Amino acid sequence: MSDGAWVSLFSGGKDSSFALYEALERGLPVERLVTVHPQGDSYMYHVPVTDLTALAAESVGIPLVDVRPDDFDAAEATDAGQQGDAELEPLEAALADLADDLGGLAGVTAGAVESAYQADRVAGMCERLGADLFAPLWERDPEALAREMLAAGFEIRIVQVAAAGLDESWLGRRLDADALADLRELHEAYGVHLLGEGGEFETLVTDGPHMDRPIELEYATEFDGTRGRIRVEGAWLGE
Repeated sequence: MSDGAWVSLFSGGKDSSFALYEALERGLPVERLVTVHPQGDSYMYHVPVTDLTALAAESVGIPLVDVRPDDFDAAEATDAGQQGDAELEPLEAALADLADDLGGLAGVTAGAVESAYQADRVAGMCERLGADLFAPLWERDPEALAREMLAAGFEIRIVQVAAAGLDESWLGRRLDADALADLRELHEAYGVHLLGEGGEFETLVTDGPHMDRPIELEYATEFDGTRGRIRVEGAWLGE
């Protein structure tokens, strides 16, 4: 393992949060969380409610670095591959700056599960930065992973849906054993991925064993019959 600090790519969703938790459980010295805030739809990054990562980072007790790639113009990309490469550039620049600030970058944690599109680009970035990549969820069985998250004490809320079978009732719903059983039925009926890897749904971790205080939410829901999301009206750390 390389010398230096570790950083965790962190969206506040279940996959990046569980990767962070696994890193901390293994004693990796994670000194920063890094959140990319896309300006619109993204091939590389989790998009909804990323502003709540500030609360999550406070609860976890690790400083947060925000990356806001407002200079990225998707219109300049001619295909998905070029857009993914372009989206990665602000993150790579931020990690290079962090390496200077922290006296070296030993490694990066990532919550990739099945997306080679994302994993290959993050792996290439780590290689260029001379950093190890810790991706403990990679190619794991989705249902086993979901059960591990629940068994560890993760409280996971669904904050966005975009798939057949996922209606407005799923918005804000806790991902628990009952929800997992319902998702299994939707997988059989419509092909919905149990972890939402195809963009079927997005999540927010509101509590977990690595967090000192839970995130409390007030929100409304927006649903157009096909896609929907929660609109956060208030968020704070509970007791």
